[in-house]
Amino acid sequence: MRQRVALRVQIINAWLSKQDIEIHLLLSSTSLQSTGQPTINRNIPSDQNCLVAIMAGTLVQSTSFPSAVSSESKVHSKRSGNTKRAVKMMYSLQSPPMRVKTFSGLRGANALDNLVKRGQDFHSKVATATSVRKAKPSRIVPKAMFERFTEKAIKVIMLAQEEARRLGHNFVGTEQILLGLIGEGTGIAAKVLKSMGINLKDARVEVEKIIGRGSGFVAVEIPFTPRAKRVLELSLEEARQLGHNYIGSEHLLLGLLREGEGVAARVLENLGADPNNIRTQVIRMVGESAEAVGAGVGGGTSGNKMPTLEEYGTNLTKLAEEGKLDPVVGRQPQIERVTQILGRRTKNNPCLIGEPGVGKTAIAEGLAQRIANGDVPETIEGKKVITLDMGLLVAGTKYRGEFEERLKKLMEEIKQSDEIILFIDEVHTLIGAGAAEGAIDAANILKPALARGELQCIGATTLDEYRKHIEKDPALERRFQPVKVPEPTVDETIQILKGLRERYEIHHKLRYTDDALVAAAQLSYQYISDRFLPDKAIDLIDEAGSRVRLRHAQLPEEARELEKELRQITKEKNEAVRGQDFEKAGELRDREMDLKTQISALVDKSKEMSKAETEAGEDGPTVTEADIQHIVSSWTGIPVEKVSTDESDRLLKMEETLHTRIIGQDEAVKAISRAIRRARVGLKNPNRPIASFIFSGPTGVGKSELAKALAAYYFGSEEAMIRLDMSEFMERHTVSKLIGSPPGYVGYTEGGQLTEAVRRRPYTVVLFDEIEKAHPDVFNMMLQILEDGRLTDSKGRTVDFKNTLLIMTSNVGSSVIEKGGRRIGFDLDYDEKDSSYNRIKSLVTEELKQYFRPEFLNRLDEMIVFRQLTKLEVKEIADIMLKEVFERLKGKEIELQVTERFRDRVVEEGYNPSYGARPLRRAIMRLLEDSMAEKMLARDIKEGDSVIVDVDSDGNVTVLNGSSGAPPEALPEPISV
Repeated sequence: MRQRVALRVQIINAWLSKQDIEIHLLLSSTSLQSTGQPTINRNIPSDQNCLVAIMAGTLVQSTSFPSAVSSESKVHSKRSGNTKRAVKMMYSLQSPPMRVKTFSGLRGANALDNLVKRGQDFHSKVATATSVRKAKPSRIVPKAMFERFTEKAIKVIMLAQEEARRLGHNFVGTEQILLGLIGEGTGIAAKVLKSMGINLKDARVEVEKIIGRGSGFVAVEIPFTPRAKRVLELSLEEARQLGHNYIGSEHLLLGLLREGEGVAARVLENLGADPNNIRTQVIRMVGESAEAVGAGVGGGTSGNKMPTLEEYGTNLTKLAEEGKLDPVVGRQPQIERVTQILGRRTKNNPCLIGEPGVGKTAIAEGLAQRIANGDVPETIEGKKVITLDMGLLVAGTKYRGEFEERLKKLMEEIKQSDEIILFIDEVHTLIGAGAAEGAIDAANILKPALARGELQCIGATTLDEYRKHIEKDPALERRFQPVKVPEPTVDETIQILKGLRERYEIHHKLRYTDDALVAAAQLSYQYISDRFLPDKAIDLIDEAGSRVRLRHAQLPEEARELEKELRQITKEKNEAVRGQDFEKAGELRDREMDLKTQISALVDKSKEMSKAETEAGEDGPTVTEADIQHIVSSWTGIPVEKVSTDESDRLLKMEETLHTRIIGQDEAVKAISRAIRRARVGLKNPNRPIASFIFSGPTGVGKSELAKALAAYYFGSEEAMIRLDMSEFMERHTVSKLIGSPPGYVGYTEGGQLTEAVRRRPYTVVLFDEIEKAHPDVFNMMLQILEDGRLTDSKGRTVDFKNTLLIMTSNVGSSVIEKGGRRIGFDLDYDEKDSSYNRIKSLVTEELKQYFRPEFLNRLDEMIVFRQLTKLEVKEIADIMLKEVFERLKGKEIELQVTERFRDRVVEEGYNPSYGARPLRRAIMRLLEDSMAEKMLARDIKEGDSVIVDVDSDGNVTVLNGSSGAPPEALPEPISV
């Protein structure tokens, strides 16, 4: 039985440079299986085994070693006659150095990220794997070069190998290292190359031009070329010259530049990069910030004293010094209050509390700007305001203890520095952050430091979140000192917009007029009620700037026409080529080139004109008040723009248009039209609804129909109207359906039927149909809507009713109207009708006062009593209803005509003063629709036929197919649509 023999690779020395670069690799507890092949130590995670194996195997293959060594022999590597080191090996190197079956796990470029996210210290694992184990006490060996690589540098090497595989090459050269440096994306090397205009796509193209693609078969372990090994050697020298005990991506780039030859140098030359300039930029950025800290076991510290803070935070003070923060206008009391709290000995932690969008974060930025300018008391002079990204701090902490470890490191760095003011936006996220089963969250970890004054922290949160999370934890609440941040006034918002104007003008490359800034503040305050100043006003000017810029960036009309012709020419040319008509294709190609030249000239001319206008400051892109009004209208649906000529005509002819659907009822139509005109020109009270009416009268006289006609005519469609049937709110508990269920009840999250509808469509008609059928508590709820134009829903949100037109219909007083209206008919002249109507109106008003409470009726703009319909008005309504039937049959390609006798029959059967026009609809359905349906089913009437409906001498309805012949002589003249 073959015994297992423990294998160890104790020391592999590679003479790569003039200096000693020692690479040590040990796969501890490697065993020899029955196959005679070495196996990987399973105590080390597979990803790290793979990484160690690949890197070590790569250099083993690319370095000169004896091909075979006996189990007990000694091999002496000599250069210049000097014996450098004996490598004692117990296994022949003739077989592949390492076969890693799990290599596929590193195929992705993010393999290193996976190691880091698992919270495992890569360098410590490498150190464990590269330590020398002997029977005697262990001895510390010199560090391996890869132990000194930062995570970003290791990722560069991994990406270089991926680029080699992508190109099908069996080697890693300088060009692959360059591609890896660009592809890494976040290191100093990548940032410098990007600032020089070098991107991965262009670099790949240049590499393929120079060396082409390989055979496609790539070995598991890809060796380095001699020149690539030289780059690694030079990177270590560069790190030593800079006094760094680690090798980062910047050192790899410096080594690549210092090597000076090879494909990478040609690629940089082809891309127009100056090596000396790149080197200068790298050294400058290295001086500003270090890329890694203590890479490797016992790595010590680098120039970066706060690695955790820099990784998870952003230095606002530095951004202020560089002028990258927007100016903060106003907020002096709040900034001074924050400064005052920070000067305390203990509990020196202010918490900014305010609604979203009022400028809490801006106050922290204002403090950072004051510190950068030195305009602060000596208690916080020279300190740095660092904003902490809680999401980044929690991200990737899969295992218990990782989050706590990060947070503890962060706190230690802040304590040691004694110059850090931590700013945590959305500070309520501390509650529960990083907490797992049996673990404590970030808030409890920070509490002791906050109480002792060791950690200065500025928090910011909304009123709701503060109440919901922080107030529930008194121990946390007492460690923060609340600073209320109120919403700025309209005048203060205008000053803020003027302070930000320059930044937005530079970004959008245009100008803002003073009127535009004033309009943004005023219109956002008036019409956008669910957000807060100055945020909503800033968003207005930002989007208006984008709109104006896009409008000016469009191609000239002539160029658009030429582009359309160019697309057609290109299509015809391709068809000619496919048809092998090369002569025609050549002509079309010439035309295509000519069109491209013309388009290019037009575009250049347009750009020059725009540039000249901008420089002259006249007639260039300018954001005006009209642009702001347009954006407000697009956001809210409320017409804010000035009334156009066409709209003026529509408003002046509003009564005439509404009367095409509403027959009679002049008082109601005039009242509605006056209210709309008053609101549109801006003369209405801005703190109340557009108008509020109660329509009272008998059933079927057009109360609801008038609201529908108004919505269809002025607001676009009948769907624009919010209709609530108040018979659904007869019970007391159903009142909550209007504003939403209270907390704890079913439907709480859905909101109220009325409040949610108005929030989504703030400019509309709200119809409360049959208002007298609702529970009296509904009227109490409507008092604040009628007076102040606002209503608070179950979630505490204020809904704005200032741009709604409220119409309530009621049948109260219908009995009075019926009794008093029996005398109104064709036998009365106009004066008698009018006096009778006024008498009935006063009686109905008295009845309304008995039914509704005075405070409710007193808030209405007008109480309108609808008249009973006369027989003549019913005949006009019959024509409207018949036209609806005509239109439905026209959709089926059947032309319908009716005679005068039929109309009179419909009116006779449908007229009932007590029930209005509804009996008329039933009469048309019975006399016309039923007769037509029977004929169509009997196939007497088909598509394309012309039908005449009449009444015979016996009073029976007859349906004649006009397509079969001329109508009888005695038949009256038919009436068509």
